[in-house]
Amino acid sequence: MSLSSLFSEKSFGELPGWDEDDHRAAYAAFRRSAFHVLTKPYRTGSLGVGFEAFAEAYQEARAVSLPNRAQARAFFERHFVPTHVTAETGGAGLVTGFYEPEAEASPVLTDRFTVPLLSRPADLVDVDDANRPSGMDPYLAFARPAPDGLAEYFDRGAIERGALAGKGLEIAWLADKVDAFFIHVQGAARLKMTDGRLCRVTYAAKSGQRFTGPGKVLSELGEIPLAKVTMQSIRAWFRAHPDRVDEILWQNRSYIFFREAAVDDAALGPIAAAKVPLTPGRSVAVDRLLHTFGTPFYI
Repeated sequence: MSLSSLFSEKSFGELPGWDEDDHRAAYAAFRRSAFHVLTKPYRTGSLGVGFEAFAEAYQEARAVSLPNRAQARAFFERHFVPTHVTAETGGAGLVTGFYEPEAEASPVLTDRFTVPLLSRPADLVDVDDANRPSGMDPYLAFARPAPDGLAEYFDRGAIERGALAGKGLEIAWLADKVDAFFIHVQGAARLKMTDGRLCRVTYAAKSGQRFTGPGKVLSELGEIPLAKVTMQSIRAWFRAHPDRVDEILWQNRSYIFFREAAVDDAALGPIAAAKVPLTPGRSVAVDRLLHTFGTPFYI
């Protein structure tokens, strides 16, 4: 696969702040990927940065654990060539952020903690072109067994009305439905349990329906101007209209299921799509179809 024409080669001297940056943090993040790929290699993205080209860099990263600043910088300059990525439209690129919410939680249902985070149900079936029934929405990647084959899984409204009650899926209980919703949006959270433990939940699966953001819904209803839709403005609206929380949130039919994950290093984030822990200030979200996981980005 050839490298996309959207890349144009540069020199390290052309990168603003390159000489001053502390490349040890980036090296540590890259090194975690170097060990992961021994178990499962990353697929090459369509922009043509071949996974196989990382072999020598990964081998060295596995062998050297704690380089100094100069050594870390030299590592990247030795193994990589900087290229500028140009958007197909010619406009500016978009960088998205990730944060890991932190919330109080209880291991059991109480008068205060009434909103569950659920684990993956046993009857949630992965769907692809091999087993998707004729007529099922091709977007759906999950379903449930039905008498005549597979059917769309229960959506958010059905689940929150009790479709999965009594199945023992509750990982933890939160005090606030809006907090739980934003944990669903992020797909991960740290939970400060009432018994003193610090736990982490991360994405396991979903009901499969399309995501509909509450900001979009509230904007279309004329409740919040689109230009002023933020997480903060959405939360403020819900606080002012507690009787309408379900009405708005249930329009997002997608429901997220979680699994428990250890907090091995409190300084690192959850394990994300590349199957390594996110590194604060160093991990960046990419489109896995375009980019090859593990590729260093300089922003």
